[in-house]
Amino acid sequence: MKRTALAFLAAFVLSPAHAQERTVTFGYLADPSHEAALYAMREGLVTSDTIEVEAQPLDIPALIQATAARTYDVIETAAMAIPRGNARGLELEIIGVGLRYHESGQGADIWVDADSDIESIEDLEGRRLAVYSIGSAGITLIRIAMANAWDFDVATTGGSVEFVEMPAPAMPAALASGNVDAATLIHAQAYEAMQTGDFRSIAKAGEALTEEFGVRMVSAVLAGYSDKLAADPEVYQEFLRLVRASVDYALENPDEVFAAVGEQEGIDPQFFETWFSSFSSIPVLVSDQDIEAIDILWREAKELGVLEEEVEPAEDAVWADTVRETE
Repeated sequence: MKRTALAFLAAFVLSPAHAQERTVTFGYLADPSHEAALYAMREGLVTSDTIEVEAQPLDIPALIQATAARTYDVIETAAMAIPRGNARGLELEIIGVGLRYHESGQGADIWVDADSDIESIEDLEGRRLAVYSIGSAGITLIRIAMANAWDFDVATTGGSVEFVEMPAPAMPAALASGNVDAATLIHAQAYEAMQTGDFRSIAKAGEALTEEFGVRMVSAVLAGYSDKLAADPEVYQEFLRLVRASVDYALENPDEVFAAVGEQEGIDPQFFETWFSSFSSIPVLVSDQDIEAIDILWREAKELGVLEEEVEPAEDAVWADTVRETE
């Protein structure tokens, strides 16, 4: 998969044809799905008369660094970063939802080699499971599913499974070579596995979480800083409106958007159809069920020891002036 030099090296300025009163800087996850979601803004197909958005794709380490440095007005960050950041005095507030699992949550599957003797998740007992980051929200949610739906001891040492942490790009090769027995492939890798048949899914953690808790889980949120939010609430509300309008444009015009972004990213446009229909969504706005899902994540993560900080009710961490999604 390729990314354009522009996407990596420079922020894109949205709605350049309009004279704007205020610029909002936005750091977001560098992922093809987000390029599709932001396509309409980048191309000036959805615009604002009052704000301009400068958006920068960042990998996860850069997002973590930018959150702590307050580099951007709005930052997409792991849901668990909110209590962690606030314990360090960042005064973060949730203004939106960045990633919400689909009901089936196929992006959170556990995969094995096509020729593996592992037939079900129960066969993972005593085996090696590759994960991209043991402290991330995505892997924490998989551990929560394993503990609640399948009664695994998911301790990082001495548990039912040996968790092997490695960079995401290394997981397919480790799985194919037998260096690990199973892997939590990231979305692009999972999509490729679905097409090639080289790997097969033995467990749908996302689906198990939906069945166990009755809500679609949230792994990433859009966050702002209390002082900035209080100073310009209308600006941030307009930001949310604009981003949501861009997502809606992508969903309403998939042939146009997915083909264009597929060419830009060097990826099959069908990836986006699959991603938005069965992996995740980018809702932007916050729903009551999202708040419940974040509460569940924080509570379960604390029980696992992933979150050491004290956690408040998620509702208290949501910006009072945010735009709510009705369900």
